[in-house]
Amino acid sequence: MNRNPFLATLVLLLSLITASTYATEDPNSPININTATAEQLVTLSGIGQSKAEAIVAYRDSHGPFQSTAELANVRGIGERTVARNAERLTIE
Repeated sequence: MNRNPFLATLVLLLSLITASTYATEDPNSPININTATAEQLVTLSGIGQSKAEAIVAYRDSHGPFQSTAELANVRGIGERTVARNAERLTIE
């Protein structure tokens, strides 16, 4: 019995289930920069994987952000990026 078609179908089904889980997240939902994971931070405009990891590293080194404006202290993130995402950023 050849199991390759069965395994391929199973992998495809699991991929579709996983993709639909991520697709249901609201792309406009607020993000708490004090608790967000790098995966959550990359949903912000202008934030890629390396900048998201820099935010987490900054937070781990300096403690929680006291304001969303403090996000501009992270290397590679400027005030324009903070302003562009202002409606989605929260610290609570």
